[in-house]
Amino acid sequence: MNVAFEISINENFAVVDFALDGIIAPDVLNGLSPPDPVQENFAHLGVVLSGRGPIWLYGFLVHFYHPTKWVATHDPRVQGAVIVASHTPEIEVGTLIHFQKK
Repeated sequence: MNVAFEISINENFAVVDFALDGIIAPDVLNGLSPPDPVQENFAHLGVVLSGRGPIWLYGFLVHFYHPTKWVATHDPRVQGAVIVASHTPEIEVGTLIHFQKK
């Protein structure tokens, strides 16, 4: 099974959407290649992770995007994303970033 990624970048953050093509097993993480924030030129921004997947996939992605300004997870119930890791005093963990997914 595969994980497909799509990035959309605005002036403040990049949204990294992912979609699974079925049920995935944990060993998929070993060969997973999410969009690289340095190569794709968004390491200086925050990252919003969006998609339906197992918690261990989210854990992997939060760790992968740790070098970015901050990391948030999209939660449609709050119409935005919740900051779960931050390297800047302007954005605290637990902050809600309001945005509409396209």
